[in-house]
Amino acid sequence: MKLKAQAVLLGSAAMLAGGAGRAADLPVKAKAIEYVKICSLYGAGFYYIPGSDTCIKLGGYIRTEAVLGSNSNYGSANNSVAGAHNRLSNYYTSRARSDFNVDTRTATEYGMLRTYADVIFTWTSGGYTGGGTTALNGSTAYTGNAVGASGSGSITGGALGIYYAFIQFAGLTIGRTQSQFSSPWTNYPGNNYDGLPGGGGWEIVNQLSYTADFGQGITASFSIEDQVIRDTTNIWNVSGATAVGLATGAYGVNNIGGSRAPDLVAMLRVDQPWGLFQASVAAHDNHAGYYGADETTGHPGDKWGWAGQLALSIKNIPTGAGDTINVQGVYTNGATGYNFHPYTSYTYAIYGGASLGGAYQTIGLAGLSDSVFVAGAGQELTTSYGFNGAYTHNWNPYWNTAIYGGLGAVRYNDTAKGYICGAFVATLSLSAGRAGCNPDFNYGAVGLITRWTPVKNMTFSADLTYAMLDQKYASGSTVTLPLQSIIAKPGAPYELKDQNSLTLLLRAQRNW
Repeated sequence: MKLKAQAVLLGSAAMLAGGAGRAADLPVKAKAIEYVKICSLYGAGFYYIPGSDTCIKLGGYIRTEAVLGSNSNYGSANNSVAGAHNRLSNYYTSRARSDFNVDTRTATEYGMLRTYADVIFTWTSGGYTGGGTTALNGSTAYTGNAVGASGSGSITGGALGIYYAFIQFAGLTIGRTQSQFSSPWTNYPGNNYDGLPGGGGWEIVNQLSYTADFGQGITASFSIEDQVIRDTTNIWNVSGATAVGLATGAYGVNNIGGSRAPDLVAMLRVDQPWGLFQASVAAHDNHAGYYGADETTGHPGDKWGWAGQLALSIKNIPTGAGDTINVQGVYTNGATGYNFHPYTSYTYAIYGGASLGGAYQTIGLAGLSDSVFVAGAGQELTTSYGFNGAYTHNWNPYWNTAIYGGLGAVRYNDTAKGYICGAFVATLSLSAGRAGCNPDFNYGAVGLITRWTPVKNMTFSADLTYAMLDQKYASGSTVTLPLQSIIAKPGAPYELKDQNSLTLLLRAQRNW
């Protein structure tokens, strides 16, 4: 029994020794995993970047849409092949878009340090413009080219676009973002329609801005902004006007010189639970090129223009929870881009049916500018004014409807009218003569949009828009236009007449 007990003890010791050897062979314990943590400092959707004190939020959307009655997404059929209203005009145009944005924020001793970037990839079904080979019947064979503004895409492929790319630090905003002049809703007081005139638009612009926060929802911003892309419309040298150009609403050669001074913008905003009030002003330098083909021909001196805007938003009005009214009004002199933003048209040539006066068809012609001049003379600044607004009503948490409208008016002074009418009457043989020539015009749009959001962040919408061109040439007068092979319009007399356009945008969008 004694020997048996000793054997058991020796066996147990051997087992313990073997176990200890195997434990020594196990790998070293891994470090604790640093899980992504929610960042509650800046609202929902932010997370700490592992290993840092910076919070990040990712977002974006997928959008698909189709426009009926236009060659663009989403403007009216008011020039080029869309305005021709013939077999070259699109009955529909479709588009698909993918958007991705990144928002990073870090708390510092100077306040929040923020960077934001928003990029898109867009595919548009395309339209047709001239410039192809000659067909058997002598007309132009139409080829698919890029349509719309930069980044809109073409029938041969998509296009990459950069919406926002800016840094915010210690009250400064540096980079590409919405103009400080524009209201928060820009040209979308309640609509999806892009081409609504009547105030500063959405189109982003490179800038350096400083925003002072006075508390109680009161802020003021001062900004210098790149005028080249967003804020300059046309500077017409009327001495270079041609019949082909005038037939498209271009009252001369667009003679914009190189950049000299950025636009100067100041804005005051009061943001309260009841809504918002904003006042904005901008100064805009009009810098033209030369009178003729080279620098020895001379040039007009620079002239500064300006714009002013008031905007008001009223929230939660008695008609329903979340119902909103947004309105704004603007006045410009030599800065028309703050009324007719880049998503509107700068020239108009809209064709209608057969004329009762025996002319081939009817046409509405108009063009806007910041200034006009002729060789040897100074710039004459163009005046404009306008407004837009919308009322949005929520029927229930899933459905809402908005009615909206906007108007932009362009007025030339007597000297500018003399320049334009001299070319217009002589070149296009205006039947009413100088007395019936008036390049002033109004352009407006009214619409109705209904949205259905069956689940959070998924919305279907239908936006119906009626746009109108109110031209001021003498009623019943005619012009003789040259052959325009690009839009297949023959050289013939056309009756000048107000025109309109009806479009429908159908859209589905999923935000994430």
